[in-house]
Amino acid sequence: MTDQLLEKILIHSLEPGNVEKWDQFVLTCPTATFFHRAGWQSVIEGAFRHKTWFLYAESNGEIQGVLPLAEIDSNLFGHSLSALPFCVYGGIAAISDAARDKLDQAAQELACQLKVDYLEYRNLDRQHPDWPRKELYVTFRKAIDPDIEKNMQEIPRKQRAMIRKGIKYGLQSVIDQDTERFYFAYASSVHRLGTPVFSKKYFRLLKQVFADDCEVMTVEKDGRVISSVMSFYFRDEVLPYYGGGTNEARELAANDFMYWELMRRSCERGYKIFDFGRSKLNSGSFSFKKNWGFEPEPLHYEYRLINATKIPDNNPTNPKYQFFIKVWKNMPISLANFIGPHIVKNLG
Repeated sequence: MTDQLLEKILIHSLEPGNVEKWDQFVLTCPTATFFHRAGWQSVIEGAFRHKTWFLYAESNGEIQGVLPLAEIDSNLFGHSLSALPFCVYGGIAAISDAARDKLDQAAQELACQLKVDYLEYRNLDRQHPDWPRKELYVTFRKAIDPDIEKNMQEIPRKQRAMIRKGIKYGLQSVIDQDTERFYFAYASSVHRLGTPVFSKKYFRLLKQVFADDCEVMTVEKDGRVISSVMSFYFRDEVLPYYGGGTNEARELAANDFMYWELMRRSCERGYKIFDFGRSKLNSGSFSFKKNWGFEPEPLHYEYRLINATKIPDNNPTNPKYQFFIKVWKNMPISLANFIGPHIVKNLG
């Protein structure tokens, strides 16, 4: 990329007056995702109080690329600058190489100024072959057929049986207007897994900021909450992002029923892609999604090491966290829900 071409690209920080312009670019940029939307700035700052830098590249008054960044500075989990924490996808979304290069340069300079341990891009595609990368996560995406019954038939037989089991038990799906019942199911689920829960405020902000593009669907039986999922909608895609169930969920096949109901409803509304989201290789959620007939696609998380000498390993598969997980599972859920948000906000 020539210096002359790069000079024509200017880097700016997102201001309130440019939010609509930013989001319009994200909506039309082929490499952008829901996690590039401007609303993540107010969510991350409001829920976690992390400093953010939402940078965009502009030429002749037109946005050519965006890069949402957030800094996490934790004594326990390190000092990072990432695109974007709490999101499965991120990195630079641009329509020109010049804009991409300029944003990349600005991010690396910012990372050095902040003296972080590392700069992280959560890419769908490899961008820096020479950077260290984490080969831990995959994503699962599949087309939604316009025919509801064809979608059911494309699900492997054993998984179809689980869905029908939930139907047989008389489960019902309901769209909630707030996050209260969702939080009850989600917090119950992550507590059983031994991981910290996000704050109620975080989920309220997601719903508030993204409005109709953030939907909560709850599964009931006889008026009781059994499971619930928070999904995002972006272009022609539906992304079930946070989900969980109560102790009854497994017995009633409620999660199986829940994701089928989301797929069915999305099909009726004309959505074309079901994004089952990120999972760790060979984890329980990895196997669950494979059982639906989805094929894993590798995610390319790349790191520019600044003060660190190796890439971070802040995830439950790290053996050093096994004792913590065991203790957390046995902690009263009320205490876990109180302490959890103070921990998880620094994990990203």
